[in-house]
Amino acid sequence: MRVIPLRVLSLGLLAGLTIVAWAPGVPPAFGDDLIPAATIDGEGPGWRALGPEDFEDVNLGADAWTWKDGLGHCRGTPVGVIRTRKQVTNFELVAQWRHLAPGGNSGIFVWAPAKALEGLKPGHLPPGGIEVQVLDNGYTEQFEKQTGKKADWFTTHGDVFPVGTSKMNPFPPLSPDGSRSFPRERRSLGVGRWNHYYVRAVNGEIRLWVNGKEVSGGDRCEPASGFLCLESEGSPVEFKGLRIRELP
Repeated sequence: MRVIPLRVLSLGLLAGLTIVAWAPGVPPAFGDDLIPAATIDGEGPGWRALGPEDFEDVNLGADAWTWKDGLGHCRGTPVGVIRTRKQVTNFELVAQWRHLAPGGNSGIFVWAPAKALEGLKPGHLPPGGIEVQVLDNGYTEQFEKQTGKKADWFTTHGDVFPVGTSKMNPFPPLSPDGSRSFPRERRSLGVGRWNHYYVRAVNGEIRLWVNGKEVSGGDRCEPASGFLCLESEGSPVEFKGLRIRELP
């Protein structure tokens, strides 16, 4: 195996790629081994870190999130969100996340409209925005055990879907009801392990890379400008390496 560092600029959007190349005849590994992929690291011109000074509480209370040395810890209760202090339109986002309990649930809201956040009561999530799902792999088993229903309407590997009043034309493969873009590969690592998300949102189109490979997304998003939100939904979760680059 060879690790080849590259710096790539494509239409001014992509920078800082690390390509993992595998020797001929050696199959790529997944799970406990290195994931073969190109990872955008959020370094280069225009990128900046996101930290506690960039977010404000919406409906959680001051102690739901704590920050130390670039790591944001969310205790998971109550249910709700924090949001960026400013709205964004076209951007790239890098985020690493890990769940600290089996079956953890969280998410990143993109382009959440101001109206969806105004007066949002504790225990509720915004009724608007495009959600980039952040689920632990154990959520599927827990859902089926608790409900007795088949978990065929979601995955734990990077679903992207519109929430509430927001709209999106999802890229295939689709959920059974056609509302979600399902990931093309199973890329997420389990509880306690760091996962890497790269989100590119440009001109109403959103695309998600999970651990280095593009898996899901959609276009014709409405609205295509708004706040970024980090979600608290019942289980402790941590984020680190949050970096953003705003685009024209």
